[in-house]
Amino acid sequence: MSMRWRDAMDRALYGPGGFFVAGAGPAAHFRTSVHASPVFASALHRLLTRVDAALDHPPRLDLVDVGAGRGELLVTMLRAVAVTGSPPADPASAPPVPPAKPASAPPVPLADRVRLTAVEKAPRPIDCPAPIGWTDEIPTGIVGLLVATEWLDNVPLDVAVPTPDGWRYLLVDPATGTETVGDPVDPADREWLDRWWPMPAAGPGATGSGAAQRPSPTTRNGSAPSEPPHTIHGRAEIGRSRDEAWAAAVGRIDRGLALAVDYGHLSEQRPVDGTMTGYRGGRQVPPVPDGSCDVTAHVALDSVASAGERVARCAYAMGSQREALRALGADGGRPPLGLASVDPAGYVRALAAASTVAELTDPAGLGGHHWLRQPVGVAADPLMAR
Repeated sequence: MSMRWRDAMDRALYGPGGFFVAGAGPAAHFRTSVHASPVFASALHRLLTRVDAALDHPPRLDLVDVGAGRGELLVTMLRAVAVTGSPPADPASAPPVPPAKPASAPPVPLADRVRLTAVEKAPRPIDCPAPIGWTDEIPTGIVGLLVATEWLDNVPLDVAVPTPDGWRYLLVDPATGTETVGDPVDPADREWLDRWWPMPAAGPGATGSGAAQRPSPTTRNGSAPSEPPHTIHGRAEIGRSRDEAWAAAVGRIDRGLALAVDYGHLSEQRPVDGTMTGYRGGRQVPPVPDGSCDVTAHVALDSVASAGERVARCAYAMGSQREALRALGADGGRPPLGLASVDPAGYVRALAAASTVAELTDPAGLGGHHWLRQPVGVAADPLMAR
């Protein structure tokens, strides 16, 4: 039975046995920045320390990963901040008691203050380290950094098509992916479309948006999908649900920074035929919402950013992943050739690291992702300064 795309996506991705709830997890089907290189986590660690400093080293510093997959990012971050600490020293061999702390004592180490939380609909993996919290809802009262890496593109949304009497919802059969035209859009969605995705003046045109596609595990841009099981042209992906999701996430932060890393488009580059597609087993496939594949669509980032800004009451900042990683010290430069003669093994390691940075910053792939930074009670620009 045909239904609206938002309902079909929600059931296919997050319902019982859904794509993100059951199975091996996203890493088995597509490649994100988290999976591509530990350099990504290293850059986020630098960002976390800058957020910590901007917050004046609070007693508890939150790191919340929304859409955490199987916790890969937080496991890497756990190692980076050494949350598990080290065994207590033997009192018999302890050094003499140091003098009293000066008045301007250094802050308590980050490892003793950070609290890591994964937000994911899937159950907690059995091998997830104990210090990582696991929940299916974004916690409240966050003081620190909230990260959403390729989360918004999987927030279910409706799709509309222009008709002579205005926008109408596009319906989909979850079993086959066949689409049909349904009822007129409701007033709230029509208002969103008028503001963020105006009805095209001309008839069907070229497709595509120029934005980076979600990479697959085997090839950066994935394999070309076969022809989708529909022939409807001229469509808009209604991003109101993503606006609401991002605004709700930002609203859970008391002080700190919300960071969304995703692929998307701006108002002047809306794709004529939308961007919805699927991924399964490292290949790009038709977006049939039957639970067997990822169903994803690019994010209307200017709309999302505006929604977050209204909640935070503070200006956002947005740029490419390439720019953001370079600002955080991951520039992908080739190591000096002289290192090869002094430290051959070190040169090889540095060269390999530079290669992974190149993948993360490639503007035709992961480097084309947008970094949307929404501060809450802190200044955004100093956090990304070199």
